[in-house]
Amino acid sequence: MTNNSTKLLFLSTLLVGTILSISSNSWFGVWMGLEINLLSFIPMLASNKNMMINESSIKYFIVQAMASTMLLFSILMIQLKTPIGWESQIIPSMMISSSLLLKIGAAPFHFWFPEVMGASSWVNCLTLMTWQKIAPMMVLSYCIQMSTFIFAITIFSISIGALGGLNQTSLRKILAYSSISHLGWMISSLVSSETMWEIYFLIYSILSITMVLIFKQSNLFFLNQMYSDSSMKPEIKFMMLLSLLSLGGLPPFLGFLPKWVVMQSLIEMNMTAIMVIMVTLTTITLYYYMRISFSAMILSYSENSWSLKMMIKKSSVILPMTVTISILGLMLTSMMTTLY
Repeated sequence: MTNNSTKLLFLSTLLVGTILSISSNSWFGVWMGLEINLLSFIPMLASNKNMMINESSIKYFIVQAMASTMLLFSILMIQLKTPIGWESQIIPSMMISSSLLLKIGAAPFHFWFPEVMGASSWVNCLTLMTWQKIAPMMVLSYCIQMSTFIFAITIFSISIGALGGLNQTSLRKILAYSSISHLGWMISSLVSSETMWEIYFLIYSILSITMVLIFKQSNLFFLNQMYSDSSMKPEIKFMMLLSLLSLGGLPPFLGFLPKWVVMQSLIEMNMTAIMVIMVTLTTITLYYYMRISFSAMILSYSENSWSLKMMIKKSSVILPMTVTISILGLMLTSMMTTLY
């Protein structure tokens, strides 16, 4: 009971920290909200049973504290020199952006992200991939500019996310590199408009929740478990296949919809070359998703017949619902085609 109440307390302060950062009208308030968020998440990461988790929580704390220090000193230096209108200047914008990109784990500041993800529980992994990105990304939207620096970060994030996940056997690290790749798309969508980023982030969060639910329910952490686990039902494997293809952005699933919108906006901004590079690199990410899902489907079939009743009994109601939302991309993409 005490453990649950403590987690609830830290979860509530985690939410308060993010909301404070987003709603603050001063940079000091933004920094304070990010610090509350950080200090609330550290106890959620730590565990008395697993020393690896404690090591990853220390790594997370050091990196986030360094990013917060960079942010605070950058703000102080900028305010002392140019108090008004510094957001339109490139160097101050790069200083603030770098500290925020370190906080969310975008390449080349990604070194800590797969390590922390690789030793965390599935719930903490989901929090890292989704909720912990909201406040820094919203603050990044205040000072982001259409510059070479931002587009270099975008291309670098997508390429690291694509190539880093190829040689991984840990599912948590694969999702970490996938998150880095999606961050590149989110940053490029943030250059176009804030609404586009919000749509992308919402769809990415739904797909991440689906994947984490599947892995947590099946107690999967490594690739070889998917191939050797005879108790894993074909229905669950099929749902995992659909969710992975959607997360990779394969048309016409839901995951393709935000990528399509970002591609269209980049073409309208005369950035076709950058868009082509982004799409090409994303196909590598889709390759290792397909490798996982098809191998899991083909190898180690436990039974040939599918039972819908068994699927409803064994799995929660939320999982089929989230997979259905993912497949609804078929309808949404066709509606977008009709409208536009």
